Amino acid sequence: MPHKRSVFFVSDRTGITVEMLGNSLLTQFEEVEFKRVTLPFIDNIEKVHDVISQIEAMHHESGKRPLVFTSLTEDTLRVALAQANAMVLDVFDRFIVPLEEELGVKSSHAIGRSHSAGNFKDYNQRIEAVNYTLAHDDGITNRNLDDADIILVGVSRSGKTPTCLYLALQFGIKAANYPLIPEDLEKLKLPPSLLPLKSKVWGLSIMPDRLAQIRQERKPDSKYASLENCRWEVATAERLMESAGLTYLNSTTKSIEELATTILHEARLDRRVY
Repeated sequence: MPHKRSVFFVSDRTGITVEMLGNSLLTQFEEVEFKRVTLPFIDNIEKVHDVISQIEAMHHESGKRPLVFTSLTEDTLRVALAQANAMVLDVFDRFIVPLEEELGVKSSHAIGRSHSAGNFKDYNQRIEAVNYTLAHDDGITNRNLDDADIILVGVSRSGKTPTCLYLALQFGIKAANYPLIPEDLEKLKLPPSLLPLKSKVWGLSIMPDRLAQIRQERKPDSKYASLENCRWEVATAERLMESAGLTYLNSTTKSIEELATTILHEARLDRRVY
């Protein structure tokens, strides 16, 4: 039986930053099963008292102190939350205060700096990247394809769309994707519109049995989803990508984050972190 613990992520804004930090730490404890609760927009003392009540209730129910990851910026709220009967891991106390001491300056304690629309230039760049990626999903159009930072190709359902959207949302990358359809596979050639842009083209592949499983959920008992067809498409797509000199990744066991990070690093794209 795995150990079970409750975890709260408490923030005065979206909670994305503290969730990412907390979850990355919790992945190191594989024998513990965590029940996660995210509480965003905790920006006044009444809301903090409500959070403490929820923490106390969870403590009473489980008999174990909850873990609390918090990125509250206002000192009075931080001090109040620290009184909860829990292990409170305060991002500001553990990171910002030591940084203030090292840098010799006080931080702004501004709310929501890491995930806000305050920097309009960067924010607009991200919106433009998302709009571009949506407009160039699944080979919808070849228009302005040369504006892409990266173009992903692969058979249908190999992970192109979620990887492109992650690149756009997280890093402001204009990511287009193009499906390798049976006509392309039979010719063993990239679509003509991609040939002048081959330096930007990367491939995704996938294990045939996993592809068949995914397609079966979409179109049950179809030729499209048959294992035989999936084996042919994957093998032929990999031959096509190899003959075109493309680098390609296998998405079967890699997360979207891993795929995107590998592409960013190996394609030497500028990371625009928001």
